[in-house]
Amino acid sequence: MEFTDTLLQWYDRNKRTLPWRGAGDAYAVLVSEIMLQQTRAAAVIPYYGRFMAALPTVEALAECPEERLLKLWEGLGYYSRARNLKKCAQAVVAEHGGRFPQTVEELKKLPGVGPYTAGAIASIAFRRPEPAVDGNVLRVMARLMEDGETVTEQKVRDRWAAYLKSRMGDRPGDLNQAFMDLGSLICLPKSPLCESCPLAGFCGAFAHGTQADYPNRGEKKAKRQEDLTVFVVRSGDSFLVRRRPETGLLSGLYELPNQSGHLDQERIGQALTKLGVRPLGAWEIVQRQHIFTHVIWHMQVVRLNAERIEAPGWVWYTGSEPIPEAFLKCLR
Repeated sequence: MEFTDTLLQWYDRNKRTLPWRGAGDAYAVLVSEIMLQQTRAAAVIPYYGRFMAALPTVEALAECPEERLLKLWEGLGYYSRARNLKKCAQAVVAEHGGRFPQTVEELKKLPGVGPYTAGAIASIAFRRPEPAVDGNVLRVMARLMEDGETVTEQKVRDRWAAYLKSRMGDRPGDLNQAFMDLGSLICLPKSPLCESCPLAGFCGAFAHGTQADYPNRGEKKAKRQEDLTVFVVRSGDSFLVRRRPETGLLSGLYELPNQSGHLDQERIGQALTKLGVRPLGAWEIVQRQHIFTHVIWHMQVVRLNAERIEAPGWVWYTGSEPIPEAFLKCLR
């Protein structure tokens, strides 16, 4: 028996119940797969439900104003995903009459759709025999075959994609989702649950006790460290925010007042005066941290109540402005 047959049998008994499964709808697959990039399924579920209720069709997404789109995405992070999702929807509507193309080749021409997402849509929505090779698949295959090549290299992804394409069978969508579930539930990056794994009998790493050696991800580049002082300036139930530039980190989202470095008490007072803020009582200071792909923010958060002012370039939060997770942490 092929290991893929065993994996499908396990999937039939143990597959996760997820709101985007079973519909067979390319739009639902697209939204869920983009949300699931670098985000756990448990975290995605509530966002997916709200997003699909607000934007139930590809046409609705294509027409959605950007600020509303980013508000629906608020807290999920990696906001370029949301912008690319809208560009993809606009292309589907403009170039394909609102109907998704069915082949990987055509799907990859859509903005923001790479080989993995194209394979997921083609296999799950259209039953095409196409693999969807992500980190879960690469980890499982590296351990099964004790393959020490660097999985971040495109040639390795391409090799495993070609290998799996020849083994997709008549349930390609289920097989891809079975890999996703196995990697999420059993074949974990650290401390895999090998005794519960349906593929233990096929696995070279399990046989030789080398699970921790795979996959080989190459050398990790150290993240840049940045210190910031962030101000939560409250007046009643609102607080000061402004929109960030249209380019760069967190582009187009709303930020709290902030300065580079960790300011001492005197410089905090000077910064508030420059902003035009008149504190009501003492301020408190707490520490927060946020990790981006290439940088870590170490944030000294200054919280205070103040008189309501009109500060040039700043607005008082109304509830509709999208706030990125880094600054949401400062508000909690």
